[in-house]
Amino acid sequence: MSPSVCLARLSRMTLTRPSVLVNITSGRRSIGFVSAIDSRIFRTLFGTEEIRKVFDDEAYIRRCVDAEAALARAQSQCNVIPSEIGAMVTQRLQESKLDFERLRHETEIVGYPILPLVRQLSAICGDDAGKYVHWGATTQDIMDLASVLQMKEGLDIIERLLKDVIKTLRELSAKYRNTPMAGRTHLQHALPVTFGYKCAVWLSSFQRHLERLEQLRDRALLVQFGGAAGSLASLGSGDDGLRVRKALAKELGLNDPSITWHVARDGVAEITNFLALMGGSMGKLALDIIIMSSNEFSEVAEPFMPHRGASSTMPQKRNPISSEVILAASKLLRSNAGLVLDGMVADFERASGPWHLEWVAIPESFVIAVGALSQTQFALSGLSVNTKQMLENLHSTKGLIVGEAVMMGMAPHVGRQRAHDIVYEACRESIENKRTLLECLLEKEEVTSKMSQGRLAELCDPVNYLGASSRMVDNVLAVD
Repeated sequence: MSPSVCLARLSRMTLTRPSVLVNITSGRRSIGFVSAIDSRIFRTLFGTEEIRKVFDDEAYIRRCVDAEAALARAQSQCNVIPSEIGAMVTQRLQESKLDFERLRHETEIVGYPILPLVRQLSAICGDDAGKYVHWGATTQDIMDLASVLQMKEGLDIIERLLKDVIKTLRELSAKYRNTPMAGRTHLQHALPVTFGYKCAVWLSSFQRHLERLEQLRDRALLVQFGGAAGSLASLGSGDDGLRVRKALAKELGLNDPSITWHVARDGVAEITNFLALMGGSMGKLALDIIIMSSNEFSEVAEPFMPHRGASSTMPQKRNPISSEVILAASKLLRSNAGLVLDGMVADFERASGPWHLEWVAIPESFVIAVGALSQTQFALSGLSVNTKQMLENLHSTKGLIVGEAVMMGMAPHVGRQRAHDIVYEACRESIENKRTLLECLLEKEEVTSKMSQGRLAELCDPVNYLGASSRMVDNVLAVD
């Protein structure tokens, strides 16, 4: 895929909207955005329209209505309410409209949108069916259900984009499996590796993220129905409440928990922290690209497009814009992870405030994570890799990068510590006199008496000291 096509997709991603149970109308007002995430100027850098349509206000209210209709159907199936009511509620909500402006105004007064929403839904359903809307439920039941349904859809998008990134990293790992470059620790030459090895290290973390995603769905995508204090007392002391909850889970494609989780928010925290973990991996990758694309390194560059990363005053600039956005996104994701962890500390059977933190953290985290994944795919799919410069950089320290190789080669003859001292001194001379490590070693009788010039030259060639880099690339690529 060409960089221009990839960038176009990045900025114009759209979602085929799922069937909804209600149409929402309102008089729209001009809104002044205060966040870069929702800004009309910056929004395409930090997210996509596809994920925003999953988490915007209208989508949230649609999910609340979905939950109310599914609850009525589940209760009809379990004979908790008349058997015909579930279908009646569903049909009438499909055919009717909500007054979104009224809902917004009444939510300001109540503090939550569900009571104002139920008033409208009950009126829409009429006297015969309306009295059964929200039967036995509490506000948090419906709000949690709406949020879980959004997260479920959001995770599907995350999974698709995560698999795209994994596919691209697999291609890069295989293509550059044997391409030597300088491995660096503390931003200095350490030992030779291959660029394929570096890509495979990135890839391995994303493979684990995919595994985490597959595992967390069963734990975290749970149906919520407990009533006022979670005990389902509104449906009696028998098993009616539990039967309804199980049927509701089936209706919505969610998992049925063993107990109400109104104040047990570990599932929500796991999802949001999973997004933060992905952000950490994307941030590491982005930081590597940023440094490797500096003029002094010139080993990689983000896809070239006219004016991409341009400066207003320096015509020569090609700033790694995607990587910079990814790096910022990774920090925002970690910040939001802290919010939902605070939200776990809830008092008694209904929290007096921490729950509200999720209203901010969850939508933002999904938008930011999808935006970062899209930027990551854009940067990697068109990444310019300068293998010639990688090789030049590898040799730039005149053999110093394989000091360990020479030390390990000498160790059987003089012992490891003595070998370390000999090579250390040769490295010092190489740096101070701007000579190759091989030249300095060849002047030491203690070295030449133990090893031939040919053997020393072999040890001083960085491309001969790649260890198991390529084998480990193969191991990562063997993971399904």
